[in-house]
This record gives sequence, C-alpha cells and structure tokens, in this order.
Amino acid sequence: MQKHHITAIIILMVFGVMGALAASDFLALMKPDVLHPAATLTRTGWLSEYFDTIKDTGGDTRIYYFDSGEPGATVLLLGGTHPNEPAAFVAATVVLENIKVTRGRVLVMPQACASGFTCTDPFEAYPQFYTIEGKSGPRKFRFGSRVSSPLDQWPDPLVYSHYPSGQQLSGFETRNLNRSYPGRPDGTFSEQVAYAIVQLIKQENVDVAFDLHEAAPEIPIINAIVYHEKCEEVALSAVLNLEMEGMRYSPELSPANFHGLSHREWGDNTQVLPFLMETSNIIQGRLRGRTNVALILEGNSIRYREALESGALRIDYDPNGQPLEMRVGRHIQGFIEILNAYNEYYEDNMVLIGNLPTYPEIMEKGIGHYLN
Repeated sequence: MQKHHITAIIILMVFGVMGALAASDFLALMKPDVLHPAATLTRTGWLSEYFDTIKDTGGDTRIYYFDSGEPGATVLLLGGTHPNEPAAFVAATVVLENIKVTRGRVLVMPQACASGFTCTDPFEAYPQFYTIEGKSGPRKFRFGSRVSSPLDQWPDPLVYSHYPSGQQLSGFETRNLNRSYPGRPDGTFSEQVAYAIVQLIKQENVDVAFDLHEAAPEIPIINAIVYHEKCEEVALSAVLNLEMEGMRYSPELSPANFHGLSHREWGDNTQVLPFLMETSNIIQGRLRGRTNVALILEGNSIRYREALESGALRIDYDPNGQPLEMRVGRHIQGFIEILNAYNEYYEDNMVLIGNLPTYPEIMEKGIGHYLN
C-alpha cells in the first residue's frame, strides 16, 4: 500500500474517532436529567396536556403536581426558562424533591424550556454539565442554552417581532421563551411552548406563578423580585419581610411597554399573580474571564472583584463570591416569603407548604443535603 493511502486512512480514522466523540457529547445532552420528586407527589404530567401540538417535540416538558386535597390556592413554579441559569433550575429541583403541601396545590415545572437543555450557546465556551454532591452521591445536571435549540427552531430572522404587540428585538430573541408570551397556537416553536404554558395557567386556574432566573452582575435587576402591578401589595410585603430577615431584594415593577416576558404577559392575559426573581450569576457576565464549572458552583471571579473595587462599574457582586448555594437559597427563601405574603392578603384562598429548606439552612448544609 502506498504511503499516501496509509496517511489518508489514518486521517479518516482520526476524523471518525472525533466524530464519534462529538456524537457522544451531543447525545448526552439529549438524555434527560434524573429528578427524584418528594414522596408527597400526587402525579406527573406533561405540558402537552394543555396544548397537544407540542407533544413529541423538544418543547414538551414534565410537570409535577403536589395536591394537598384541601381547598386553597394553586401555585406554579417554573425553573429552566433559561437553561444557562442553573440556580433557577436547581432551586425548582430542591422544591420538587422536598416540598409538602398541606393546603392548596403546587405545580413544579423545573425545565420550562426543555429544548434549551439539549444544547449550549455557541462561542460562550459554556460547560455542558456540572455536578453537585448529593446525599447518596454526585448529581450531574445539564448546563444549557439561553434559548431553544436551533434543531427545534431555525433560522433566526434578522429582527424578531413580538406577537401581538409588534415590539421588535434582535432576531436571536425569537427562540427566547421569556420573550414569546403570550404565544400563539400557530406561531413559532417558542411561541407554541409559551402558548402551552399560558393555557396551563388558565386551565388549572393558577393563582400565583413564579418564573426563576439569573443574570450577569452588571444587569440592573439582579437580586430583584419583578412583579405585575396587580400584585404590588404582595410583592412589597414580601420584600419587607425579607429585609427583616437580613436579605436584600429590590422590588421592580414590570414595565408596561416591555412585552413578551412572563411577569407582563401572564399578568395581562390571565388571572394569575406573576412574579419573576433574579439572582447574580457571573458565568453570564462579560467580565467573567476563563469559563469553567467552578464559575457555576463557586461564583467567584477575580475580574469581578477588581471591577467592584475599582468603583468604575455598577455591579452587584459579593467580593467573597456568589456560590450556587447562595443563589438557590435566595430563590427558595423568596418563594416562601412571597407565598407567606400572599396568604396575608388572601386568607380565604391560602396555600400552605412546608419541608423546604431556608436560606440559612442551605448555606450551612449545602444544596446536596436537600437533593434526594
């Protein structure tokens, strides 16, 4: 056999191995995260039950129902709207794996944008997975994309025009679930998922809904509770209670002219009282430096520390770092206190929950202690 034939065969073999490894990584992202609901789980369903067009697509996702059997409010908790915001997904998972409801119902959707968990954002160098040490061993979770996978919706337009407002944004936002509400049944993939969630809220008569998020330290609404004007009293009461516990949350009224977001469109188009919560996540920031799993878990960046010390930027960053425990703890404590405030104003339609860890408990024992 001639030398150039041998070289060609070697090159083909190398490319074959590389292709197999790439395919393995790709298929690993398609494998769902394993979750272990609390023993009080009533039933498990699918989002497609509320809009069957998304059945057997990347938009369908699990819903976990915890029904006390006692009359009261129905609560919806969403994590994973943006799968590159891990504290939102992990907080929903901790609730899912621990909650006990004694009055009313709680519905948990930990991966609202299921499609986004099957890919990562190009050019961001994000890790594909991160691992949390649990009580019975390591728990491995996917780190996804901010938007739906291009395999489910493509191509992006140059300009995204929101339905029905006509508001125009970057074409990339066409795959952003939290720019697609209230959605439409004959719209894009993302609009159909948004439509299904709105149908869930309507058909289940959800009273209070939460959408958990994270954002870069330089984004103004970090550590905020964003609320629709119809639930201002509940939001401000919760913020006051959290302040008394030594936890600072900024109350932010949902802008009436910024369309497509959950706290605006849920409130305008359904009966629900909607809340969105943000924590500070440096892996999304422009100053983060080298991108790795440690940024997710430890939340520590020398570049953000230097930026904070310089005083040249308006950022919300703890110089000791903002680990995943802190961010998850803030989401769960906010969830608890908003529901406590809701109960003060709606005594005839309360929801009573228990067995959820508080912020101090999560900071002391770690997230893994509360993962089944």
